[in-house]
Amino acid sequence: MGHPLLYEINTRCWLNALSAQLQQPVTLGSIPESTFADWERRGFTHIWLMGVWTTGPRAREIALHEPGLVMNYDRVLPGWREEDVAGSPYSIAAYEVPAALGGEAGFKTFREQLHERGMKLILDFVPNHLGIDHAWLAERPELFVQSAQETEGTFAQPTADGVRWIANGKDPYFAPWTDVAQVEYRRQSARDAMRELLLDVAARCDGVRCDMAMLLLNEVFTRTWAHLPCAEKMPASEFWAGAITAVKRAQPGFIFMAEVYWGLEGTLQSLGFDYTYDKQLYDDLIWRNYMGAQRRLLESSARFVESSVHFLENHDEDRAATKFSHAELRAAALVILGLPGMRFLHEGQLEGAKLRVPVQLGRWPVEPRDGEVAKIYESLLATLTRSAVGRGEFKLLLPRPAWYGNPTDHNFV
Repeated sequence: MGHPLLYEINTRCWLNALSAQLQQPVTLGSIPESTFADWERRGFTHIWLMGVWTTGPRAREIALHEPGLVMNYDRVLPGWREEDVAGSPYSIAAYEVPAALGGEAGFKTFREQLHERGMKLILDFVPNHLGIDHAWLAERPELFVQSAQETEGTFAQPTADGVRWIANGKDPYFAPWTDVAQVEYRRQSARDAMRELLLDVAARCDGVRCDMAMLLLNEVFTRTWAHLPCAEKMPASEFWAGAITAVKRAQPGFIFMAEVYWGLEGTLQSLGFDYTYDKQLYDDLIWRNYMGAQRRLLESSARFVESSVHFLENHDEDRAATKFSHAELRAAALVILGLPGMRFLHEGQLEGAKLRVPVQLGRWPVEPRDGEVAKIYESLLATLTRSAVGRGEFKLLLPRPAWYGNPTDHNFV
């Protein structure tokens, strides 16, 4: 399976920053060759273009006025303007690349340039829900969870047959996401439609990062939506098993990566996911639970570890530079980069960025570069590219105490 080195890019903010730096419009079709050369030099095998799909006007309007988001904009981007707010990239109105990012032609050029340097492309697939601007809401409302009347967590959607009360997508432990509509996975027709959508996305990339992938599991979905019953009975099979098989039949070697929590990583791996988020390792490192991290890694199967995604930050988490001292950061970075599985770095992480920017923004704040953090990553990545790490065989070793009663061996991985 290999041990990919993934780099996540916030596409909209990145292109905005490149345009400002070069003092001319930059799209996916006009990325400087030096950018690809730098990624290749650092050893990245996969680039994740986060937020490359179309967000609609209704979703953007919500992003402009939601009080919690506005407060965050004020905090990270003082003096922000309306044009800085693009809307959530996870409220997808269409799986199409907007003209402002380069359109489909620019996107195709970008992927070809990646392939020329031996790198591959990862894109978002958001299976649980679609944006409130998606055409299916008016054209195919039966594909969404709905209520017979207005109730909390639903919105009015005009259709050819009158108004439908469509449920917003949700994680069962949090309030609904008001800019998305929940797909009805108890209906076979909805499953079929989403599988076809996935096949279309997969034909344009080399792998997908599946947002909140565990929400589709039959048991999770049934429990989450028990209060809004469906006339159809939940299919016996899991959506992911058939969908992943269909994609891999068409594209051998395609990568499925799952954002997953709640201890369901092994379940999704068993259904065909190549890699699943290792949030527990992240939490152990952030909270200095080194003994727990060591024990869990040693107790996990080799297959589980090499099918995990190891990270210190991503767009949903606080910046690593705010969580670790420089010495701690070096050690933690070596852990996630040295372990088997997918190694995952985030745009801005290599320069020591400290601000966690809401994904609804289309422009980054300008932050000073932390030279010490940059040196740490430059040294580690340069060393790893000359080593067998990520390419050779691996074995997790049990540290032994230097002498009886010395507990420091618990702090090693």
